[in-house]
Amino acid sequence: MKREKPPARALKPASMAHPGAKPEGKVWIKRFGKNAGKPSGRAGRPDVSAAALPEGMVRLYGIHVVKAALDNPKRRKARLVATRNALIRLGLDSPEALPFPVEVVEPRALDPLVGADAVHQGAVLDCDVLKTRPLKALDNEPLVLVLDQVTDPHNVGALIRSAVAFNVRVLITTMRHSPDETGVMAKAASGALEHIEHIAVRNLGEAIEALNAQGYQTVGLDSDGPAPLEDTLHGNRIALVLGAEGKGLRRKTRSLTGALARLDMPGAIRSLNVSNAGAIALYVARRHLAGVQ
Repeated sequence: MKREKPPARALKPASMAHPGAKPEGKVWIKRFGKNAGKPSGRAGRPDVSAAALPEGMVRLYGIHVVKAALDNPKRRKARLVATRNALIRLGLDSPEALPFPVEVVEPRALDPLVGADAVHQGAVLDCDVLKTRPLKALDNEPLVLVLDQVTDPHNVGALIRSAVAFNVRVLITTMRHSPDETGVMAKAASGALEHIEHIAVRNLGEAIEALNAQGYQTVGLDSDGPAPLEDTLHGNRIALVLGAEGKGLRRKTRSLTGALARLDMPGAIRSLNVSNAGAIALYVARRHLAGVQ
């Protein structure tokens, strides 16, 4: 059946360009005359999808993200595609000296690489994903962040950013039911992805038990926790455990943590987005550790 063209002057979401596409990050743009009803991406850019990459690679974008990845010796880089202005902002006076290909392009040439909705700021870097480490690689870190099936890459990226801000150097997640490293996650982390070790475990319950055995106080953040977080923390090694949006910590995770604690919120809203709650919890934990050292 032939699809009818939308009427002129129609207000249409850019997300309708691809059936089933998520509407987050889209904008509504009114089109007139011969452009009426034509789909558009962010800020009127053509609504194109990001190009695929080989398995084991990730496409990073944004000035802070790309700069942090370029400065990370553990990150193997394959190709940098950037505008002249972005190269200046990255501090690359002699990009030809880099040990991987560099392509200088106009801004519009980056949209097919990352998609029209990505805020690339003129810089795109193709590179290998960072390697995860086993739990046995955990060193004597005073503060560790553990995620129990937090799957949204925006939330995970924001949590990583907060963790690095509070000098957390280790993130523990499960191998399944956790997001892969993506440009979206890296963008939300704003460069922090390069400053934290990622430990991936098959069984989170066993990992929590191992943390308990190593002398960590494992504390699960729960809105129904018996006491506020600041009154629950003790000792000089803390592992904060956060659950997914909506369902929170799983039953087994709750039973294995050394304590459950809540964030006291006297206002009309009694719950927070997991990334916001995590930032507050990390601040409280860091304040506690500063008092016992």
